[in-house]
Amino acid sequence: MSLAYPAFAARPRFSDTHWRKPFLLWMDGIEAGWAVPLLLVGFVGVWFVYMTVAYSNGDLHSDVLEAWTLGRSIDWGNAKHPPLMGWVARAWTTVFPLTNWSLNLMSLTNAAVGLWFVDLISRRFVRGDKRFIVLLLLMVMPIYQFHAQRFNANSVLLATWPLATYCFLRSFETREFGWAAAAGAAAALAMLGKYYSVFLLAGFAFAAIAHPQRRVYFGSRAPWVSMAAGFVALAPHLYWLATTGAQPCAYAVDRHLGKLLDASLIEAVVFVAGAAMLLALPAAIWALLARSRLLNFVRDFRAMNSGLWLLFLLSIATIVLPAVTAVVLRSSMMVIWSVQGLFLFVILLVCGASYRIERDRVAGLAAFAVGAALLSAVIVAPAHAVYRNTHPLHEGRNFYGQVSEELTRQWHAQVGTPLRAVGGDDALAFALAFYSPDHPVYERRLVNPLPRPLPRKSNFESGWVALCFNGDEYCAQAMQTVAERAPRIIRSEIVVQSSLWGQPGVSDRFIAFIVPPLSAQPSSDTAPAPQDPVALPRISARDAAPTPGRTEGYWTASVEVPFFRLKSLDRIRRMWWADVRWAVEGQFRLMR
Repeated sequence: MSLAYPAFAARPRFSDTHWRKPFLLWMDGIEAGWAVPLLLVGFVGVWFVYMTVAYSNGDLHSDVLEAWTLGRSIDWGNAKHPPLMGWVARAWTTVFPLTNWSLNLMSLTNAAVGLWFVDLISRRFVRGDKRFIVLLLLMVMPIYQFHAQRFNANSVLLATWPLATYCFLRSFETREFGWAAAAGAAAALAMLGKYYSVFLLAGFAFAAIAHPQRRVYFGSRAPWVSMAAGFVALAPHLYWLATTGAQPCAYAVDRHLGKLLDASLIEAVVFVAGAAMLLALPAAIWALLARSRLLNFVRDFRAMNSGLWLLFLLSIATIVLPAVTAVVLRSSMMVIWSVQGLFLFVILLVCGASYRIERDRVAGLAAFAVGAALLSAVIVAPAHAVYRNTHPLHEGRNFYGQVSEELTRQWHAQVGTPLRAVGGDDALAFALAFYSPDHPVYERRLVNPLPRPLPRKSNFESGWVALCFNGDEYCAQAMQTVAERAPRIIRSEIVVQSSLWGQPGVSDRFIAFIVPPLSAQPSSDTAPAPQDPVALPRISARDAAPTPGRTEGYWTASVEVPFFRLKSLDRIRRMWWADVRWAVEGQFRLMR
């Protein structure tokens, strides 16, 4: 009788290779052309489910609503941003309905398009599994889902930067007229997304100048064709800037310049460190895949081909140039502005390696990325929705739709005509424009207006409404000041409560203003009642350096500049202190 262990008992019932088979079959289709599109569609689908469930009781971010609002008019720019994000939102909502799920899908589609352009770059250097690795490493970063969800001037660059980079790479390699023109047009498109893309263009110039093949490139017509094509593509926007006072540039200068040197140095350091931290996860995963072969890093770096060397120079420029600019100009430089260019480092990490990664390990990476996404959609998303039902999002997104519909209902009860214009708090005005059934116009003159009376022409004949958060005394007082020009004002408080799957949640209060149309009021141009000078703020002054021969003078004046109680530095930044100062100085100059 044999005491040998039975053969079937030594064999596990389920081999650890079985779960890898679907992923290995999937990877077999990379070069066949169907695996990458399936990956991108699956990526959009899973994260779309996540956003739909996680924000079941929350509305769109105000940045997304702003993009849609700006896209309602096809212009070559607006007061804050270049026009591309508005154009994209306009094109999308021409086909899809005005709903939360529609614009969430738009945001994820934009991210997927960017990943597809990244794959176009990768396939210039590698084939098969490594193309998959590049995409999977980018998908585990919190950029192409959570950053992309806030579709704005930053996230639109997730697609335009890889596109411009791919066209520039092909133009540098081939020096053909078509690719050179495409590079210039794509670079212009990136600029129309956000002026921060000037660092991408500067990176193109730096990479071309520092590359060993610079003489061949600059000796051809390619760079000149690119510059000409870019200028032609940007010409309408440049004309718009010249004829409208360059409002987006003024907005950027006013908002981001003027920091102290110490603060700008900190911004630069945090910018570089933040980009490195975002790259830490894909770098760690790559280290687990490569293991001891990482010792070949220096040798592989020296052996990089011409195209990868061009991308390396470009990647360094997109990090170093913004950091240096922050210090030189003493400006803001936020980490989030770097994320659209981090794909360059992942491409270099994977495509620059001379060795292959075992297929089983690539399948394990695919299983990890897919499993994390599914886990987020099935478990994390419902937990997030339940939590946010009692702990609302700080932007007030839990209540955008409800308060917009309630204020529109009140308008119809008082006026009976469609609502035409909205203002108040910036985010709430965007929400009113989108979620109100009337889809009124976001009226910039009614959003956080200057603390002084507006011209009479701003008494809108069709009437308007405004909405402020409860406790935002600056917004409420400013809107009260503007509304007092009308003979009739209806001020009310709206209370709304969030709910999730039938369970009541947290509530919030809003201050609403309704100014009916002039045709429905007693007078179409009734001047506001003069204010009692006693009730106006009083300011006293002394002439510290009187004119020779005159006695020292004292004055007390009532100044028609409202003063608001401010609760935070954020409120203070929204005050136009220069206007207050000029008004006060003007009063004393006249008296003196």
